[in-house]
Amino acid sequence: MKCVICKNGETKNGFTSLSLERGVVIIVVKNIPAEICENCGESYFSEDVSTKVLQEAEQRVQESSSLHSQVEVLNYAA
Repeated sequence: MKCVICKNGETKNGFTSLSLERGVVIIVVKNIPAEICENCGESYFSEDVSTKVLQEAEQRVQESSSLHSQVEVLNYAA
């Protein structure tokens, strides 16, 4: 697909990382399948992947709050 950010590059299947922050908790999710622009590097996630990442992150934020953890690094699992 054509990148909507740079409008020049085409996207290719690949894997990327995403950092999410809420309050003092930072969650880094690695190895997320995505369409990545070969020109500017912008990543696009499918609806299913986005939903799964956000649900997992929300669960980890709740767990981290009770454990007083500030940074958590996860690997995406299909």
